[in-house]
Amino acid sequence: MESKLTKIQDLLQQRAEIQARLKLLPYDGSPEVKELKGKKYIYIRKRIGSRLTSTYADVYSDELYQLLLRNARERRELNKNLRRLQKELVLLGYTEETIPPEILLNIDFARANLKTSIYDQAILEGVATTFPQTEDIIENGKVSGMRATDIQKILNLKHAWEFVLDKDVIHAPSDYYLLCHIARLVNEGFFSDGGRIRGVPVTIGGTSYIPPLPIELNIKTEIRQIVAEGNSCFNPDTGNTNKEAAKNAAQTNTSPVDTAIRLCLYCMRTQIFNDGNKRAAVIFANHYLIARGQGILVIPAAKVPKFKKLLVTFYETNNAGEIGIFMKEKCWRPMSL
Repeated sequence: MESKLTKIQDLLQQRAEIQARLKLLPYDGSPEVKELKGKKYIYIRKRIGSRLTSTYADVYSDELYQLLLRNARERRELNKNLRRLQKELVLLGYTEETIPPEILLNIDFARANLKTSIYDQAILEGVATTFPQTEDIIENGKVSGMRATDIQKILNLKHAWEFVLDKDVIHAPSDYYLLCHIARLVNEGFFSDGGRIRGVPVTIGGTSYIPPLPIELNIKTEIRQIVAEGNSCFNPDTGNTNKEAAKNAAQTNTSPVDTAIRLCLYCMRTQIFNDGNKRAAVIFANHYLIARGQGILVIPAAKVPKFKKLLVTFYETNNAGEIGIFMKEKCWRPMSL
């Protein structure tokens, strides 16, 4: 039974990643070239039922045409793999779980704020971008006047967010394995395995704090403990807070948003991966928060300087009091205001 459940979880994770990759592709269909008054234009052809549609893309160029051909091939291959995974899930007896309406609403809330969230995270990472540029990258996959590495970071953020907002992934536990997968997505194109635990010493600019080499067992235990303490006063299936437990645990910060903040700060300070720790930590914390219908947690671009200052203090003292209050007041966007 354990191996069957593990197989289902692995297939669901693969399916969610494919669905996230499909959302990164800007066009759905095959490119075709049309000529009008001596000029060439590219259209995207797609069959919807019995109807064939043709949507204008851009003025013809060899580079764009070849890119769209590659995208069309990639989409066909992804859809083929998606169908294969679905068949395997059916054979294993998997049935879709019902997601509570408040969590569905939170997913929609996160999607509605996705561009702003990605822009804010890009600014936190020091990416030289504007909101219009970020929006253009998210919608079209490219923009002029930016470094390729910065564009890749923004696309990776979109990929990771799409992954955690998948309805299957929302059901998954907020654990070490999910965190590693998020880290792999945000580091894609920069490291061969960006989700692998760090095995080399690192330093952090602006602080004397040197994080020790992470130990996998310790990280698993710590994340599990933080989540368990949060769940002790919150029922993730109903979205209800156990008021008596919450009262008793008030001093240990175990409300959903406090737990999300603890997860986020622990991952940042531990520096689990070679790079992308802040990006992975924020998205990981949001998985926990959204799965409980409690809003989203992102450091606003305007608050980044203050946050970085508090983060340095937290690194050096391991006291999350001040930065925790700051994040709860300035970085948390609950569903109801």
